[in-house]
Amino acid sequence: MRIAVVAPSCTLKREAAEGVQRIVAERGDCELLIHPQCFLSHGHFAGPDALRLAAFREVMADPSVDAVWFARGGYGSNRIAEEALADLPGAALGKIYMGYSDAGFLLAGLHKAGIEVAWGPMPQDILRSGGEAAVTRALDWLVRRAPSSLEPDLEQPAMAFNLTVLSNLLGTSLEPDLAGVDLLIEDVSEQLYRIDRTMFHVTASSNVRGVSRIRLGRVSDILVNDPEFAADETAIVEEWCARSGIRFGRLADIGHDARNKVVPFGGKYR
Repeated sequence: MRIAVVAPSCTLKREAAEGVQRIVAERGDCELLIHPQCFLSHGHFAGPDALRLAAFREVMADPSVDAVWFARGGYGSNRIAEEALADLPGAALGKIYMGYSDAGFLLAGLHKAGIEVAWGPMPQDILRSGGEAAVTRALDWLVRRAPSSLEPDLEQPAMAFNLTVLSNLLGTSLEPDLAGVDLLIEDVSEQLYRIDRTMFHVTASSNVRGVSRIRLGRVSDILVNDPEFAADETAIVEEWCARSGIRFGRLADIGHDARNKVVPFGGKYR
C-alpha cells in the first residue's frame, strides 16, 4: 500500500516524519510518501492556502496512491476544503483518508462526497507519550483493516469529530447527513463553559438530533474557569443530550492523545 501524507493545516515536525518512516520501514507492508509541503511554514500554516490545496489535490489525483494520511491537526483545513472537494479527480474516489481534529472538516466533506474516510491517529502523534503505538494502530487499520485498531463499541454507521470542529462545520457545504449515526465527540484545550456553549449549538441542530446517540470521548487539557463551572464535561454533554431528546451513550475511546482509536465513517468495516 502506498500512503501519501499531506498537511492541510499546520507544519509536520521533521522528527515526527523520521519516526513514522522508521516504523514503516520496519513493517515492510506499506510505503510512505511524505509530501514536501508538510514541512513548509507560512505563519500558522504549513504553507499558504494555495500550496496546501495544491499538495492535497496532487495526492488525491495520483492513481498510485492508495491512502491519504493527514499529517497533523491544528487549524487551517477548512480554509481549503471547499476548493479541495470541488470537481474531484477520478483517482480521489478510490482512496481512504485518515486523520482527526482539524482534519474533521475534510473528513466530513469527503464522506459527504461518498469517499471512504476514518478518524484515527496521525503522523505527528508519534511525538506524544505512547505515540509509536498510536501510529502503529493507524497503520494497522490503513494497511490490514485490523479490528484491534477500532474504537471497541461502535454502532455503525458511526462518525467522530472534535466538538469544536463539528460545531463550526454545521450549516456549511461540508456538513454530512447524521441521520442514525453513532456520533462520537471529543475536545481539547477548552474551558468548560465553552464546551457547554458548543453543546447548546450542536444539539440545537435538527441534523444532530437525528443521530442514534452521542458518545463522549476524552475532553483533555481543560482550561481553568474563573469562577469554577458548575458541571464537568460528562454532565454537560448528558444535560444537552437530555434537553434535545438525544440518547447519550457510554464514554468513547477517542481523544487528543496516544490512546485515540480508529472510527471508520459508515458501516463498511463493522
